[in-house]
Amino acid sequence: MTHSSQRRVVVTGIGAITPIGIGVDGLRTGLRAGRSAVTPITSFDASPFVTRIAAQVPDFDLSPYLEGKKLKRLDKFSQYAVACAKMALLDAHLDLDNTDRERVGVCLGTALGGVGFAEEQYPNFLAHGVRGVNPMLALSVFNGAGSCNVAIEVGATGPATANGDSCASSPIAIGRAVDLIRDGSADIMLAGGSEAPLSPLCFGAFAIIRAMSQRNDDPEHACRPFDNGRDGFVMAEGAAMLILEEYEMAKARGARIYGEILGHAITNDGFHMTQPRPDGKQAARCLTMALDRAGLNPEQIDYVNAHGSSTPLNDSTETSAIKQAFGAHAHTVPLSSTKSFHGHALGATGAWEAAISLLTLQDNWLPPTLNLTDPDPDCDLDYIPELEGREKKVNYVLSNSFGFGGINSCLIFGRV
Repeated sequence: MTHSSQRRVVVTGIGAITPIGIGVDGLRTGLRAGRSAVTPITSFDASPFVTRIAAQVPDFDLSPYLEGKKLKRLDKFSQYAVACAKMALLDAHLDLDNTDRERVGVCLGTALGGVGFAEEQYPNFLAHGVRGVNPMLALSVFNGAGSCNVAIEVGATGPATANGDSCASSPIAIGRAVDLIRDGSADIMLAGGSEAPLSPLCFGAFAIIRAMSQRNDDPEHACRPFDNGRDGFVMAEGAAMLILEEYEMAKARGARIYGEILGHAITNDGFHMTQPRPDGKQAARCLTMALDRAGLNPEQIDYVNAHGSSTPLNDSTETSAIKQAFGAHAHTVPLSSTKSFHGHALGATGAWEAAISLLTLQDNWLPPTLNLTDPDPDCDLDYIPELEGREKKVNYVLSNSFGFGGINSCLIFGRV
């Protein structure tokens, strides 16, 4: 089936919980402020670890989205997912009471799901036995808890799925939701990711393998994508959900449309659990597949929201992959990594970056890469010093997400 003959899928709502702001307006404001949200960790004692910084979500009131027993019943991972879903529905001005709920579904991505909540329960088990454990534990830890709780809270009885595909989880969930609308299985999908990894064991697991930045004395400048001084990613927490609708339905109800999802793709390096394939071949193939499915050539891409994790190996491999897929256009296309603002919330980050990519279409404004003061020669692309946000007409955006296990995923968004 060609792109022109498929049911078209557009994004009409965004809900976001991020360290730089809450909701679509908070996300937009946080980007325009041009400041990193990375700080010393306050949610637990990080002193035993070589890394003691993170991008934490500021306190905000969940009660408009979850009340009473419902608020207490869900762990943070599911709370974030439900709150973002309801934000997104409000942003889309979409009343599900006026829709066929059997045609509404949920796709969620998360790397760790409710593991952080399980970690909290273990001391209670040691101290008090099974009577000390929260009875919701078994219903909270699996990755599908988030998507199922969203479905329950909004009354969606269409497809509800979740995946745990590391840092590529969110774009894979969004791609799955696109396919379900295109093949006629659903008309509306809530799609995105949620992550709550800031607990000692979850955080410590990444500290043990020294995957995270150790710039503890200068947290604001710790996340340095493509910079010669980068020394690892900065962990974050949060969520984002998008409202995906079949285009003709969205147009008929007069919906505000952020953009259209034109293409998506997944590949695997088949190489190593933590290191990207050195030649970047499979990441490049993922970009090319997404372009082909979108019916675009590289020269039509106006902006790349890079994975740009600030890890020594990933950033240089990603630039290699872009050069392979884009050819000469790789040296002219604007690119930035917004992880320098909000850190890396594992499986949820791709949903944040999808939302940011859609805002570039809406606002015609490109966010910068913060903290890039000494570009790494191994990231040899002329566009890398995109140091300040700027106005630019944007019609097509590519968003990259590359995860542990060699999972590569790309999304392409276009102006309608």
